[in-house]
Amino acid sequence: MPVQARRLSRRMRGGAQAHLLACEDGRYYVTKFLNNPQHRRILPNEWAATLLLRHLGVAAPEARIIAVDDRFLGSEPEAHFQLGSRRVPVQPGLQFGSLFPGEPDRDAVYDFLPDALLPSVVNLGHFAGALVFDKWAANSDARQAIFFRRRIKDFLDEDAHPNQKGFIAQMVDHGYVFDGPHWEFPDSPIQGLYFRPLVYQNVRSLDDFEPWLSRARHCPEAVFDEILRTTPPSWIEGEEDEWQQLLEKLFTRRRRIEDLVLSTVRARPQCFPSWSQ
Repeated sequence: MPVQARRLSRRMRGGAQAHLLACEDGRYYVTKFLNNPQHRRILPNEWAATLLLRHLGVAAPEARIIAVDDRFLGSEPEAHFQLGSRRVPVQPGLQFGSLFPGEPDRDAVYDFLPDALLPSVVNLGHFAGALVFDKWAANSDARQAIFFRRRIKDFLDEDAHPNQKGFIAQMVDHGYVFDGPHWEFPDSPIQGLYFRPLVYQNVRSLDDFEPWLSRARHCPEAVFDEILRTTPPSWIEGEEDEWQQLLEKLFTRRRRIEDLVLSTVRARPQCFPSWSQ
């Protein structure tokens, strides 16, 4: 069920020119629009990535479909794209929203942690799980993540005291899975890596890519059926067959994930300093 946008909080950085919107459920969503500068296909890519990461158990923001109507756009003149000297209005309709973890005026969210703090991230191992996903889904962008300090139990299924806090990582920005608007699977071993090798310091063998590797290899058809069933028709209008064929190829690629991961380890050994296999 879509949630209605109520107020523009701020514009975000990045090629898709997402906006942070306050919505009727009292939460905030980093919202990518149907007519964003990157391509309409960015939205179904993000939607599929969210559902697949949820199946794998890799931490990522909750996704919602955001309804943006003419009334909202009329009250928020800063909701637009800036293309050079041109202002392009946002197209009303159903958009993709990624949940912001908290209140933007109160809760700090970082896209970088210094080396002294990065090892203390509670779920640092999820970067290995994200690499499994990025190889499988042919993410042609570098791995992106955000970090924040919150109560662990509110975001992770971890053995922690209900009030224990810690730094948590969430994997974000998946518009360029399937090679972005191209809807292809280029197998580049150097793509999809996080730029800080420190997150892979405990990866010594393929065993350290578990349980994500097994979950990907055995991902059931029901997950793909859910993606097909829940993708808003306006995001793939006129391209329904192409979208279904893409997901069928992704389903078939499950058997290649281990080799894709190994190719990346061999191509970038400096990113895996503890590798011994």
